[in-house]
Amino acid sequence: MTCADRIQLSRKRPSVLSTKGPKLWEDRKDKVKAAFKHSWDAYRRDAWGKDEYHPVSRRGSNMITNGQGFTIVDSLDTILMMGFNEEFEEAKVWVRDSLNFDQDGEVNLFETTIRVLGGLLSAYDQSGHDSVFLTKAVDLADRLMSGFDTPSGIPFASVHLRKKRGVPGHEGGISSTSEVSTLQLEFKYLSHLTGDDKYWRAAENVILKMKEMDSLDGLVPIYINPYSGYFHGQEIRIGSRGDSYYEYLIKQYLQTSKTEKVYKEMYDYSIAGIKKHLVGRTIPNHLLFIGEISLYSPSTLSPKMDHLVCFLGGTMALSSTEGKTLDNMTFTRSSFTQLEEEDFKMGEELTEACYEMYNQTETGLAPEIVYWVQDEQQIIGRNEIEHTPGSDFIINNRDGHNWLRPETVESLFYMWRFTGDEKYREWGWRIFESIEKYSKVKSGGYSSIHDIRRKDNIRFSDKMETFFLAETLKYLFLLFSSNDVFPLDKYVFNTEAHPLPIFVPSENLLRRPETEIAAAATESNAAGMTNASDNKPELTKQTN
Repeated sequence: MTCADRIQLSRKRPSVLSTKGPKLWEDRKDKVKAAFKHSWDAYRRDAWGKDEYHPVSRRGSNMITNGQGFTIVDSLDTILMMGFNEEFEEAKVWVRDSLNFDQDGEVNLFETTIRVLGGLLSAYDQSGHDSVFLTKAVDLADRLMSGFDTPSGIPFASVHLRKKRGVPGHEGGISSTSEVSTLQLEFKYLSHLTGDDKYWRAAENVILKMKEMDSLDGLVPIYINPYSGYFHGQEIRIGSRGDSYYEYLIKQYLQTSKTEKVYKEMYDYSIAGIKKHLVGRTIPNHLLFIGEISLYSPSTLSPKMDHLVCFLGGTMALSSTEGKTLDNMTFTRSSFTQLEEEDFKMGEELTEACYEMYNQTETGLAPEIVYWVQDEQQIIGRNEIEHTPGSDFIINNRDGHNWLRPETVESLFYMWRFTGDEKYREWGWRIFESIEKYSKVKSGGYSSIHDIRRKDNIRFSDKMETFFLAETLKYLFLLFSSNDVFPLDKYVFNTEAHPLPIFVPSENLLRRPETEIAAAATESNAAGMTNASDNKPELTKQTN
């Protein structure tokens, strides 16, 4: 089928409902397990203990001298979930005997938290509370805590593990907004497990301060200054450096059994801002997309959208249902409020657009970035590699790579859980088939691809990201599993797809001393956006 044929089919079908039985989905789930095993066995053979795997050259590499076991730790809960018990025991022994955080080297605070700390905490929960994982998690977290030791409490981008010292970012000491606000699920759960509130306080302090800063209807710039504690720059987007700030607002609310309503309020405010400022429509298929703006010209919507934005469809469904699925007798779609229905519908539409990022390419794989077509002027002079006639987006030459990202299949998983519509499973299966066809390395593993725009020009970039095992294959496995596997009213998945149990926090953890709140407000009251100008739009505090 040609790309044009796929686009034409896309226009004709409002839904792809399936009458296929459970045996087919079991078979497809087994194929996802086989893909994981194909990857894991190759990593074990060629790169055991290394942070990352390069499947074409059959070697491993580390981010610091002796590595942090990124691939092993990031995969622990996937291994358990898929029932690979022998592989899990071997990985646990490696964690116990070889994983050592007392190393000279700087690590990214965010990546280490979501992948390694999150992986250890999830493995601790899933393994029946094996102390090996909690002991390692505490050791790591105590080292990562040094990142919060800044003039404002907004963490630095990196941490030196042995010296226990925060390291400013390489862009003038500026940190990423999404990175500093995507530590909270992990640190708060660790406080819940240990009874030590220092992790909770450090992580929560970041959000307390951000809450008091100015925003554009809940939308915040993608950089923040750890020295001043103020947002930095003018770029607003839900893609890179912005994405998981919004994701963790609603997930913090759900993680602590909806006891912290401030996070729901902040999330709702930001979603209203997204609807007001960032939503666009394509031609010819009228797809809904999320664009980007600058505070200097907030009425000018850029049609650029990262694949990373595709998490948002599933997150909006999660926020609307609060984790309750349609087969739960306490919840039906008719019980939605008007706002919940509106958000859920928008999540459905965005998820469809994200699927079309795959469906409208020749390979059936999505690029890293697209520019959505809003008028015919955008495609004048474009060749067929950049824009296939009839498609809804442009793929620039520098944006055609595919890193086997999880965000679209993540949203397909959520939508399947919340609607029961098997079209989402079918879409996920088509994506998996394309991964199998174009990314699989015969000798073992799967590789990122330089350019997905032409199937006769596939070149491997020789890297298998750890999130392919931790997220992409996990969400596909769950998409083809029954609804009772990790129920979404019992678990919250961190941004690296590590399931963490929902819990009721102790009174001590929920206590927010007035002095803390007053200090956060005082330090942030003058915040605003740095580099402000006279023509900047009116900004408001993130409170309703």
